[in-house]
Amino acid sequence: MTSTNLKITISAAAGSAAPYEQLRAQIAERARSGGLPAGYKLPTVRGLAEELGLAANTVAKAYRALEADGVIETRGRHGTFVAAAGDATAREAAAAAQAYAERARRLGLTFDEAVSTAVEALRSRYPA
Repeated sequence: MTSTNLKITISAAAGSAAPYEQLRAQIAERARSGGLPAGYKLPTVRGLAEELGLAANTVAKAYRALEADGVIETRGRHGTFVAAAGDATAREAAAAAQAYAERARRLGLTFDEAVSTAVEALRSRYPA
């Protein structure tokens, strides 16, 4: 099964990865390599599913994984687009930092305690 617009091929051969994983990997690779430029509008879940002969849930699962990885972004009714490269890492780091800040606050840590704890954790991962 091949998508003419995205040039995606899904193999049904024994030993191949699951179809959603093949789709996820190919879109991610094309986005990283510039084959799908930032801002490129992807087909709808239903449209791509029909084109590839896959279930809509399979394409939706791949799109969810790509969105979680910051490769694509959904803009409501406007559609799904390839996200700007580099933004994904910054967005994920910011989300992790925000989650930590919220958790530290709920635990009752002072600002200085929260910063100290975060710095210690970073030092353990980034040895000098």
